[in-house]
Amino acid sequence: MNLAQQKAILTIALLAAFADGNKHDRERDQIGRLAESLADQGSAPELSGLYQDVLLKRVSLADACAALDDPGHRQLAYEMAVCVCDADGAQSDAESHFLVELKTRLGLDATQTAAVEREAGALANEPLVALPAVQMSAAAIPGVRDAELDQSILNYSILNGALELLPQSWASMAIIPLQIKMVYRIGGAYGHTLDKSHIKEFLATVGVGLTSQYLEQIGRKLLGGLLGKVAGKTVGGIGRAATGAAFSFATTYALGQIAKRYYAGGRQMSTAVLKESFSNLLGPAKQLQTQYASQIQQKSGTIDVSQILALVRGS
Repeated sequence: MNLAQQKAILTIALLAAFADGNKHDRERDQIGRLAESLADQGSAPELSGLYQDVLLKRVSLADACAALDDPGHRQLAYEMAVCVCDADGAQSDAESHFLVELKTRLGLDATQTAAVEREAGALANEPLVALPAVQMSAAAIPGVRDAELDQSILNYSILNGALELLPQSWASMAIIPLQIKMVYRIGGAYGHTLDKSHIKEFLATVGVGLTSQYLEQIGRKLLGGLLGKVAGKTVGGIGRAATGAAFSFATTYALGQIAKRYYAGGRQMSTAVLKESFSNLLGPAKQLQTQYASQIQQKSGTIDVSQILALVRGS
C-alpha cells in the first residue's frame, strides 16, 4: 500500500468521524492531535493538513474513493469507516447515510460488507447490563479491594494489548467496549451505578475520546502495515505491532487506575485534575507494559476473532 492509498483510507476514516456533524470540540481537538502524532511518525506526510482538509470540506468522499482501485483496499476502507461510525455507539442517521454512499462509491455489495457491519454494530451496542457490577470480596478491607481491582485492571490491559496484535482490521473495535466494561466494574465496586453515557463522558474528560481512540488504533495499524491480509497478501508482521500494543495496554491501565481513584473518592476530582492525573499515569503504564510483553503476545495467540463479541460479554 503506497502513501496515496494510505492517505485515501485515512481521509475516508476522518470523513466517517465527522459524518454526523455532532463531534464535541474536545473530540475534534483529540482527533487533530492524533493527526499530528501520526504525522510525527514519519510514515505518512501532511496528516495534520489532511485533518484540516476534511474539517474544512476541502476534500471529497468521491476523490478519496477514486484513489482506491484495489478491491482489498476498498474493503479495508469500508471496514474502518464502519468501525469509526460505531466507535461511540449506535450509528446516527447521518452516519448510516454516509456509509450507504461510501459502499456505493467503493462498489461493494452486501455480501462484502455484512460481516463487519454485524460485528461492529454488535460491539457498539453491547449493553452494560450483560455484566452486573462486580462484587468484591472483603469489601470493607481497602487492601483486598485494591489488590483485586488492580489485578482486574491488569487483565483488561493485557487483553487490550493482545487485541492490537491481531491482523484483522476491526479487531481493535473490541478495545473500547472492554474499557467501558472495566470502568463500569470499577465504579460498581465503589457503589456507583453507571451508564454508558457517563462512562463515555468520563473517558472523553481524561483525554481518551472514543472516536479519536479508534482512529489512532487503526491509524497505527494502517501506517505500520499491520492490517493482516489485503487483497489476499499478508502485510507487515506482528513484530511491528509493539507500539500499538503498548499504546492500548498503557491507555487501558492508566484509565483503570484513574477510574479507581475517581470513584473511590466519590467522583470529586475536577476535570483538570482528571486530565493531569491520567497523563501522569501514562508514562509508568508504558514502562509496565514491557514487563508483560510476553503475556500480551501469548494472549493474542489464544483469541478467537470469530468470538470477540462473546469475549466482550464475558469480560
